[in-house]
This record gives sequence, C-alpha cells and structure tokens, in this order.
Amino acid sequence: MQISQAVIEAASARIAVRIAGQGPPVLCLHATGHDGRDFDAFASRVGARFRVIALDWPGQGASPADGHAPRAARYADIALGVVEALGLARPIIVGNSIGGAAGVVAAARAPERIGALVLCNAGGLAPVDPIARFVIRRMAGFFAAGARGARWFPAAFRWYYQRLVLPQPAAASRRAEIIAAGCGLAPLLAEAWRGFAEPDADLRACARGLAVPVWCAWARDDRLVSWGRSRAAVRRIPNARWTLFRGGHAAFLEDPDRFAAAFTAFAATLGAGRPAGAPPARPPALQDIP
Repeated sequence: MQISQAVIEAASARIAVRIAGQGPPVLCLHATGHDGRDFDAFASRVGARFRVIALDWPGQGASPADGHAPRAARYADIALGVVEALGLARPIIVGNSIGGAAGVVAAARAPERIGALVLCNAGGLAPVDPIARFVIRRMAGFFAAGARGARWFPAAFRWYYQRLVLPQPAAASRRAEIIAAGCGLAPLLAEAWRGFAEPDADLRACARGLAVPVWCAWARDDRLVSWGRSRAAVRRIPNARWTLFRGGHAAFLEDPDRFAAAFTAFAATLGAGRPAGAPPARPPALQDIP
C-alpha cells in the first residue's frame, strides 16, 4: 500500500498527514506520544475500500510543536481543521486514547462535518474520581521523572509499553519504535497526563449528546483506560455499539485483522466502503474475543 505524506495548515498549526488508499475518507487520530504510523497496518488492510488519512499531533511524528498543551479540545480544533483543509466529506473518525477524546469533542461541535466515530480506548469517558486522580498524579510524576532524566526511566518505560500499553505480539514493531523515543516524549506525556485531571477532560456529558453513529472498539486489557470504568458512559451514548478486542490500548495495532473486519462491517452499516450490489453488513456486536 503506497502512502503519500504532506504537511498542511490546520487550526494555526503545521500538521503532517499520511494518506493511503481510496474511497470514503477515514481520519485517524493517534494517542499521545504516538504518531500517524500507528495506522499504517490498518490502512494496508482497508485501503482498497477507504482513503485513510492519519495525522501527527503537534510535536509528535513529523509535526512541529505549536506551543499549545496537549489537550482534547485543542486536538479537536486540529482534527476539524484537517477535515476542512483536505476537503473531507463527512469522514469516519478513528480515535485512540486522547485521539478518541478529540473525536468526541469534534463530533459534538460539528456533527454535520463528521460521518461517524470509532472510539478506541478513548479518554474522557471514565469518571475523574479520587481513584482516577491518584493514578493521574502517579503517571504524571512517572513521566516528569523521565523528563528530568531519571536513570531508571528507559527501562521502566519499556516495561510499561511491553506489559501494559501494547502487550500483544502484533504490535511489536510499532511498540519498539515508541519505546525508542520514550525519553524524548516524556515531557509531552507528563503534560498530557496532568491535563487528564482538569474539569474539561471529563467528556461524559459531551458524549451523551453525540448525534453521529458511534462504535467503541476497546482493547479489553487496558489497565489505565479500562472498559469497566468507561462502559457506563458508552452505554449512555445514543445508539452506540461496542466490541472488545485483544490488547492493552489499541485494537487496530494489537488485533489488526479482527479490527479491520469489524471496522469494515461497521462502515458498511453507514453505506461506506460497501461494494456495489453487496448486501448490508451486520453491525459489530458486543463480543469478548478470546
């Protein structure tokens, strides 16, 4: 699958994008500290039916920093700016972690510009209660120590990604790239985690008002953005569907074949990516994939 790359202006930021495939547009929004390469394997699986556009958030991948803190609201501005800059007609947004949170905010602000949401372990759907605040403080402190150059941080960051974030073998190559960049990403990750405790980070009320189709594709073993703590908010999203996959944080990386098949089925219920004359696909159902 050939991937083209470009840098565009969106929301007063220079944003690198990776574009592959042809067909209805799918805009992919990555987790903090990752970049658009997360979605290369997904594009290789669905590119015959969809045009996959994966952006890099500011200061990540090939996008220069823009002077703003990594927050879902800011990222929503950028996502909508990319939709406008590329002339995307009601794309399906696939958002992972803070990318999912940004997708929720973008769809709430401009539902007429978004075709559907696919939320992959999205932030903002769990209560920011004392348990969450404790975890957020610990994680922000962990990455702040990495930003200060703590000698133990590289090994701890490797363990964190191998055991908690992307534990499945299918993600090994991408996981190694992220681990190699860990020390450089630590300041950004510390700032992002501090933001998760802010009032605006709680998107449960925002999600309840969504007027676009929503499919939650959740990696079931996530310890930090868990299905158990997010499930209640998902069930309150109008007409939401959900599927559980193998993985720690990103089903499209860790269970790629099943994710691509389920995504294609979901998109077909919207009339997107279905070959002419093919019968409507059944929507993804809740399932715990062994």
